[in-house]
Amino acid sequence: MDKIDFVILWVDGSDPAWLKEKNNYSETKVDVTVTSSVSRYRDWDNLQYWFRGVEKFAPWVNNIFFITWGHLPKWLNTNHPKLKIINHIDFVPEKYLPTFNSNTIELNLHRIDQLSEHFVLFNDDVFLIRKTVPEDFFLNGKPVDQFVLNPIVPKPDMPIIPHTIVNNTRIINKYFDKKKIFKKNIFKIYNLKYRSGLIRTFLCSQWNGFPGFLNPHLSQAHLKSTFDVVWEKEFFELDRTCFNKFRQYNDVNHWVMRYWNLCSGNFEPRNSKFGKYFNIPDKELAALDYIENQKGKVICINDTITEFDFQKSVDRFKLAFENILFKKSKFEKMEF
Repeated sequence: MDKIDFVILWVDGSDPAWLKEKNNYSETKVDVTVTSSVSRYRDWDNLQYWFRGVEKFAPWVNNIFFITWGHLPKWLNTNHPKLKIINHIDFVPEKYLPTFNSNTIELNLHRIDQLSEHFVLFNDDVFLIRKTVPEDFFLNGKPVDQFVLNPIVPKPDMPIIPHTIVNNTRIINKYFDKKKIFKKNIFKIYNLKYRSGLIRTFLCSQWNGFPGFLNPHLSQAHLKSTFDVVWEKEFFELDRTCFNKFRQYNDVNHWVMRYWNLCSGNFEPRNSKFGKYFNIPDKELAALDYIENQKGKVICINDTITEFDFQKSVDRFKLAFENILFKKSKFEKMEF
């Protein structure tokens, strides 16, 4: 089996130095003395459980690349042999920096020299909660994924992301003929592992082009070589995105690499029970149950930035994680 690395992006939204630099470029200023006002970056105090989950449920991982603006959790053991601390300036071209656009950071991950060809990208709200094996992410050297078509539905609480998905899909329709792809990869596309996803694909199959893809919002297996290909083919689109200091309507994101692999047939089908995405607070109780009973291997806990008893939710999720990940990992300093 080829080496598999994990990559996680993290930002300390309460760091006054980071906020000050962000204010220099943002039209919306944040009072750096009132960190509680930074709702988008509020701290769930659960990153330690990400590392505990990796150590317990994916001990086979090669290296972990921790991507940061420069700040680090105080409890993080930076001497762990598998941990690689990577600053934005270490791999993102200088012309794009500083950046507060996660799309820019993710689109340039292939520039990290030490990063393996096979890597899995995590956001800091995606956790491992059950034993995994390398084949959950890569099989026969290919990413394990779901090919499920899905219409792009704009939502009032997500003004930019649907535009990004449209931009990604437009690139895919430029290079791939849907009918030919379906004919060539019919058993990967109409696969029983997708369960109800098959219905979505069937209903969307009548369009001549791809109407969009279902995005599970979980960990994402990637190939560095695919990033090279897409950058070569669509340099203008990716370059333009990377110059955006913040997310914009003309952005593309790393999902375009995923779609490229799907349409190239360069993937293996994944069971839809692999993991699940939950919006908080709407699905809080279901998410807590999913963790405590380890119903899947991966969970995404998405903070919708709505008004609710935030600290109460933080405490509930910490308790749920403690039930399955109570032992400190070697990624944590002993004194914390």
